[in-house]
Amino acid sequence: MKILVIGSGGREHALVWKIAQDERVNKIYAAPGNGGTACEEKCENINMKASDIKALISFAKEHNIDLTVVGPEDPLSLGIVDEFEKEGLLIFGPNKDAAQMEASKAFAKDVMTKAGIATADYEKFNNYDDAVTYIRKKGAPIVVKADGLAAGKGVTVALSLEEAENALKEIFIDKIFGEANSTIVIEDFMEGEEATYLAITDGENVIPLSVSQDHKRVYDNDEGPNTGGMGAYTPAPVCNDEKLTRVTNEIAKPMINELKKRGIVYKGVIYAGLMINGESIKVVEFNARFGDPECQVVLSRIESGFLDALLGAAKGNLKGINIINKNMTATCVIMISGGYPKEYKTGYEITGIDEANKLENIKVFHAGTKTENNNILTSGGRVLCITAVDKDLLSSIKKAYDGVSKITFKDMAYRKDIGKKGLKNLGE
Repeated sequence: MKILVIGSGGREHALVWKIAQDERVNKIYAAPGNGGTACEEKCENINMKASDIKALISFAKEHNIDLTVVGPEDPLSLGIVDEFEKEGLLIFGPNKDAAQMEASKAFAKDVMTKAGIATADYEKFNNYDDAVTYIRKKGAPIVVKADGLAAGKGVTVALSLEEAENALKEIFIDKIFGEANSTIVIEDFMEGEEATYLAITDGENVIPLSVSQDHKRVYDNDEGPNTGGMGAYTPAPVCNDEKLTRVTNEIAKPMINELKKRGIVYKGVIYAGLMINGESIKVVEFNARFGDPECQVVLSRIESGFLDALLGAAKGNLKGINIINKNMTATCVIMISGGYPKEYKTGYEITGIDEANKLENIKVFHAGTKTENNNILTSGGRVLCITAVDKDLLSSIKKAYDGVSKITFKDMAYRKDIGKKGLKNLGE
């Protein structure tokens, strides 16, 4: 089989790596890929942007691609799945209408309300003055969300009115997320612990993968600005097997059923960001693709059935397909360019990746890297994702940081407390 993976981050490297383990696959193309996908034996990078849908369709036809797997949210929101399917090409991911679950916070909130899915109370606004008046009336803490796509950085959990008003100013006046984000959603603050539920669906059947916990803030102890994710681990003790079943029955299935009522068939990944407080489980947000870095840890635990699930979902039939997880824990630590998520420099040589990969049950996934003269250089804010699998959470955390210790590049930084919440929940 020939597979095309679209995207260039750590998530896409993990997808390439996991799909390549299936003996039926003899060739994978990554568009555009990164320094890590270029090093995978079965994979070849192709110089095409993830958003260049026409070029990707031509490539898929010319190279007889059996399945295309979409990593990032932008091409999904642009309708890449619709265009591929019009050409009779098999592709994994939700279509443009379904991808609104991520592309529009207001749309997702309306779906949740109609489906009876537990979530925070909210109001939506399209101008600064009304939003400021509402925030001053409600008080802090409060959550401000840009309605559209913002690369994981469009959410402000404001602990003070000043912070909330600054978020509104950035969106409406400074327009840091562009003209497209002229609508915002303001939500009540939810108490609890966040976790990420990932599942694969064909629009009717749902196969849960596992629940992970991401670390969004750039500094230890959840301090500093939000990032695309500084590390993750799975399974997350805050969401046991009983709660996992509840999420499938009370959140995932009602979501796809409500969309079906609207004439929308949701095929692909269900990503539900959860807020768990005791027995209460509420949805923070939905995404339309594998999270990053959640994808890296979730895929590291999968033993078999992954490619079958991708194919089944794309074809609209998951019946009889099972995904088997290893009875192990996975932890990943993101190494970043100093200054991220604000200003940072790139082009620095990275050393020690091979040494880290030689450690047992460790895989270094590349995110913001490129190859140049046989060297791996930094090319983004999130640079590497050092992922370890072991018998329990404490062991996988220690192993991941063993991998981190082998790697160096100028201005590198990383959090030193990944998984700490999980250990606390386990009483360790």
